[in-house]
Amino acid sequence: MATFLFDKIIFGPIKSRRLGISLGINLLPLDKKVCNFNCIYCECGWTKAIPTKLALPTAAAVSEALAVKLQQMQQEHEQLDVITFAGNGEPTMHPQFSKIIDSTIELRNKYFPTAKVAVLSNATLVRKASVFNALQKVDQNILKLDSGIEATCLAINKPTGSFRLAPLVNHLKKFNGNLIIQTLFLKGNYNNTIIDNSTETEVDAWMKIIEEIHPKQVMIYSLARDTPANNLEKVSKKVLNKIAKKVAAAGIDVQVTAL
Repeated sequence: MATFLFDKIIFGPIKSRRLGISLGINLLPLDKKVCNFNCIYCECGWTKAIPTKLALPTAAAVSEALAVKLQQMQQEHEQLDVITFAGNGEPTMHPQFSKIIDSTIELRNKYFPTAKVAVLSNATLVRKASVFNALQKVDQNILKLDSGIEATCLAINKPTGSFRLAPLVNHLKKFNGNLIIQTLFLKGNYNNTIIDNSTETEVDAWMKIIEEIHPKQVMIYSLARDTPANNLEKVSKKVLNKIAKKVAAAGIDVQVTAL
C-alpha cells in the first residue's frame, strides 16, 4: 500500500488526531526512513538497510528552521498546540537529540509558551542517559508499547536489532509515571502469521505491564493510514473502548482515537 516520507525538517502544522494543531520536526534524512524498528503498520514504509554515514540535519539547522517557522506562525497569529518530534523514523537515534530538545524548548518558550513539546518514540533508546534525561524535559513523552508479549512485539514491530521486552519495561518504569504510553491495536495476517494484539490474552498481558509502568496517560488507537504490509485491519472503536475501560479502571487516564 502507499506510504510516504516527510520531505522537510519542519513540517505542518497539521491537525493531529491525538495532539491537536501540531508542528512536526523530522530529525532523519528527507529521502529515506531511518529506524531500528520495521513496524508492519508504519506510514513511512519499510526500513531499508541503514548506511553507516547518514545525512542528518545538524542541531543548528533544526533550530534555525524551527525559529523561522515559529516566528512566521506568531506573526500570522496561527494556532499551535504542540511541537512534535516524529518524521521519517526514530527521532532519538539522532546523535544530537538532547541538544535539539533543549533548543526546541527555548524556542517554544520564546514564541509559543503555551504550546507543548512532544516526542513520539519507540522507546528502545531510553536506556541511554542522554535520551532518558531529554525525554524527562518534554511535556508529552510518548513511548510505544504495542504488546505485553515479546513474540507479538517482534511480529508487529520487527526490530532491526536485538529486542527484549523485559529490560525495556524496566527502563520505562524508571520514568516514575512521567510518560505516555501509545499502543496501536490491529489484526491481520502477515507472512502467513495471524496477528491480533486486541485478544483477551494480549490485552491482559499488556494491562499487567501498563499497571506496572503506571504512565500518566495511555493513548490507544488503530490504523488510519496506508501500511507497508497488506492484509492488516483496524480494530473497531467498540473494542478500543472496551480496552480503554480496563485502563481507566486501573486509575490511569486514557485517550481513545478511532475513525
